[in-house]
Amino acid sequence: MRYLLTVSYDGTNYGGWQRQKNAITVQERLEAALTAVFHQTVKTAAASRTDAGVHALGQRVCFSAKDCKIPIEKLPLVTNSHLPEDIAITAAEPVDDQFNPRFRAREKTYHYNIWHSNCPNPLIRRTAVFFPYHLDVGLMKEAAKAFEGKHDFAAFRAAGSNVLTTVREIHECAVRKDGSMITISISGGGFLYNMARIIAGTLIAAGQGKIPAMDIPEIIRSRDRTRAGKTMPPQGLTLIEIKY
Repeated sequence: MRYLLTVSYDGTNYGGWQRQKNAITVQERLEAALTAVFHQTVKTAAASRTDAGVHALGQRVCFSAKDCKIPIEKLPLVTNSHLPEDIAITAAEPVDDQFNPRFRAREKTYHYNIWHSNCPNPLIRRTAVFFPYHLDVGLMKEAAKAFEGKHDFAAFRAAGSNVLTTVREIHECAVRKDGSMITISISGGGFLYNMARIIAGTLIAAGQGKIPAMDIPEIIRSRDRTRAGKTMPPQGLTLIEIKY
C-alpha cells in the first residue's frame, strides 16, 4: 500500500528535508519513526526538498509499506509518538502505487515572514526574520505583481542548481501586513533552488527603494543573478501548502 502524508516541522535543528551524511535531517527522523511503526525499512519521497532551517506546515511525503494493520486515520497519532516534538504528521491518505508527490504537485505555496519593528520578538525568532529598517509595503505589493506569470527565473536561482530549464510559473505573489508582521506569499507550479528566498530579498529591496518595481521585469529578462536582491535567511521561509 502507498501512503501520502502531510507533515509539519520546525526546520531550525535540521540540515533540511533530504537525508545527508553530515547532518540530521527531517527525512531521516521521519523514516526512522515509520520504520519503527511498520516494523520494516521505510523509504520516503517528498514533494519539496526544503533547505536547512526552512520550515513546513504542509509538506507532502509518500512511502510504500506492506501488511499494515494500523487504520490509516490513526497512522498520524501512532507515528507521532515516535517523532521529536518539532516534527508531526497531520494527515494520511492512500494513493495509487505510482504516485510521486513531487511530479504530481499542481501548486506549492511558500510564505516568507518578516518581523518589521524597532525591537525583535523572541517568540517568533525561529519563524520570521527581524528587519528594523524602513520598508514601504505599498512598493513591495507593486513589485510583487511583476513576478506573476510564466518567466525564465534564472536571475532568481542560487548557484549549484542543476535543472533542465529555469522557466517557472508563479500563480500569485502577494504581500500583506498584519501589525508588525509582513508576509510575502508566493504560489507557483515549481521553484528553483532558493528562488522564494531571493524573491523575498528582491521585494525587501523594493520596499527600501533600492529596486524600483518597474525594473523587475527587466531584471527577470536579464537572467542576471547580480541584479536581483540578496538571498534572505532560511528561518523566515515556510512551505505552507501543496495542491494536487
